[in-house]
Amino acid sequence: METWAAVILAAGKGTRMRSKRAKALHEVCGRPMAAHVAEAARRAGIQRTAFIVGHQADAVKASMGDEHFYVTQEQQLGTGHALLQARAALERKVAHLLVLNGDLPLVNPQTLEAMMDAHSQRKPVMTLLTCDDAGIDGPGRVMRDADGNVTAIVEQADATQKQRDLSEVNVGAYCFEASWLWPSLDKLKPGRAGEVYLTDLVKQAHETGKSIETVKTVDPSEAIGVDTRVRLAQVDQFMRQRIREHWMLEGVTLEDPPTIYIDDGVEIGPDTVIRSHTTISGSTSIGEDCDIGPHSLIKDSTIGAGCRVLASMVESSVLEERVDMGPYSHLRPESYIEAGTHIGNFVEVKKSRLGAGSAVGHFSYLGDATIGRDVNIGAGTITVNYDGVEKLPTVVGEGAFLGCDSLLIAPVKIGAGAQTAAGAVVTRDVPPGTTVAGVPARPMKKGRKGGAAQARPNGKPPSTAPTRRKR
Repeated sequence: METWAAVILAAGKGTRMRSKRAKALHEVCGRPMAAHVAEAARRAGIQRTAFIVGHQADAVKASMGDEHFYVTQEQQLGTGHALLQARAALERKVAHLLVLNGDLPLVNPQTLEAMMDAHSQRKPVMTLLTCDDAGIDGPGRVMRDADGNVTAIVEQADATQKQRDLSEVNVGAYCFEASWLWPSLDKLKPGRAGEVYLTDLVKQAHETGKSIETVKTVDPSEAIGVDTRVRLAQVDQFMRQRIREHWMLEGVTLEDPPTIYIDDGVEIGPDTVIRSHTTISGSTSIGEDCDIGPHSLIKDSTIGAGCRVLASMVESSVLEERVDMGPYSHLRPESYIEAGTHIGNFVEVKKSRLGAGSAVGHFSYLGDATIGRDVNIGAGTITVNYDGVEKLPTVVGEGAFLGCDSLLIAPVKIGAGAQTAAGAVVTRDVPPGTTVAGVPARPMKKGRKGGAAQARPNGKPPSTAPTRRKR
């Protein structure tokens, strides 16, 4: 028999959220709120976790992942009824249960550990997590007798004004002795709304002389359960501040912290600077000594050490070390930028790889392209990658030079060391070392040099003066 298992109650619809989405799936700092609860249980030492699912059960299962097991509550008839659905899966398999409401994303692993330790040492039939904060609206109030013993939990909807004025509230996290829990759940009676409340176990335990313990939260924010979008915004703010403080203590500089949004699960190396009005979300990893922002958005991307991303967007892409990017550029998904590459302002890259040491300074679009090492890409260069039916590839070899306003009509290959003159429309492959110019682009005569200005052999640009006809 295992010592502990966790059960997370996540079957409810969350009517007060006024949403088509199940309450458990609403996100806090980039992750569903119920996932935060499961992570807290895992970090507290729980290895076996059951989710009670009901409303949008398949979506909840898909979001939480395969590392948990699931029990379905076909009809949402209250928290006591929900927990009873896990009886067949857990009875005779675990000695103690940690039961958590799925709308407590701020609960700390350390708090859960303290609950479990108190429960194991004092051996009550149940241990409650409570909080002293009369300002929290919504949770049930904890009733005690003259000797300080817990006698009941009264839900706010059923409480008198005097009871509502009590400062100690029930958080929604419990430890149970499993051998007492299962037969006790069978004895609970439905309330006026036909629901069976888990909190009624407190009164039952007291009336039968069983021992009940409580552990109080150190941080009152842990007690905030999400039942409206107002609460969702509140817990998001609390968690974002925790995340910011964590990274500052880990050696990351945050410029104007309240304007910086970092999701749970992001990784950032020491001595990186995150500047104001920057959002870092999803499964993003940023190396050390980077400079990110201001006004940058990084999502689901990997950024190597020593990179600079100024006022730009990076989505589902990879930057190797020492990449310099921005301002006002955009890496769309599946882009890969090799070390030492320069991406200037107003550049869009989509599903392309740029070789090490290459440079695309400004006003360019590179889509479905493979760019070799040390390629210079002039202003206004565009890979024309869509023919109206499918996306087509462009390949540019090492050391190539693309003049300003070059249009590369895919599918096309530019050989190593080749050049395109300014304004060239390249419709055919260009052999290595060849210079092409014109519309459509053709190889230039020997002795002529291509490039952005189509320079003459003496290095001077061609004259723009009108040509006189000889008589």
